[in-house]
Amino acid sequence: MSILIILVTGATGAVGRHLVTTLLARGATVRALTRKPEDADLPAGGEVVAGDLADAATLGSRVFDGVDRAFVFPAEGVEAFVTAAVAHGVHRFTVLSSLAAAKEFRRDHGSASQLHHTAVEAAVTDRTDAWTILRPGTFAGNLLSWAWQIRSGAPIRAPYLASAQAPVHEYDVAEAAAETLLSDEHLGTAIPLTGPETLTRAEQVAIIGEALGREIPLLEITPEEFRAETAQFIPEPVMRMLLDYWHDTLTVPDVPRPVTVVTGRPGRTLAEWAADHRCDFGAA
Repeated sequence: MSILIILVTGATGAVGRHLVTTLLARGATVRALTRKPEDADLPAGGEVVAGDLADAATLGSRVFDGVDRAFVFPAEGVEAFVTAAVAHGVHRFTVLSSLAAAKEFRRDHGSASQLHHTAVEAAVTDRTDAWTILRPGTFAGNLLSWAWQIRSGAPIRAPYLASAQAPVHEYDVAEAAAETLLSDEHLGTAIPLTGPETLTRAEQVAIIGEALGREIPLLEITPEEFRAETAQFIPEPVMRMLLDYWHDTLTVPDVPRPVTVVTGRPGRTLAEWAADHRCDFGAA
């Protein structure tokens, strides 16, 4: 089956931007959807169009003409996009979801991530049978929440430093998405994805420090202290989800589910991710 145009939503995000780059490098014809095309700064060779996933009025023929398949970013209100896409003849979808949607652990049931991503998955699976779902675990990019402390030299204050996760590089998720959009091999499957190694939160900080060439001060605090210090920035459902996840992975660390099953290549290590993001942490 010939591929006409691949539509990438969330094209200026961490995954979407690399997905556009990867698809273009592999010879695909790409149309990138973004609310602000003038600020997109995407690679040359792709077409950029304006549109809002949750606003059907912005999702007309200019977005969908010639589109064969689409990457679905899990935005609020994405049902409007999927309905419009199906109506315009888009027949294949790769959905960016979350491992929480698999509900493998008690903590996932009713969590903020599970509820949101289950609804996103249903928006596609209720409307078509031609889909692939990618379910990454925790993104390495979540560690950018420490960037301001690291840049300023202030200590990172965090709970559950001995809990262990397998953070996934956003580039690996993007390249897995590209594989599922360029072949039919993974149709009808939901694929868990993590980084290739399980690391404690203390080890994760140390790896970022190694990339920067300096030691990062780290102080373990209680969950109650973390809640008090960050409640103004983190909504309560997300706060509860994070603390439950870190608590559980003290005794049951993440099990790596490398992207190799999709890409055929080893997943990028956290050290590679940290090197890619040195500037975000204040490196010259």
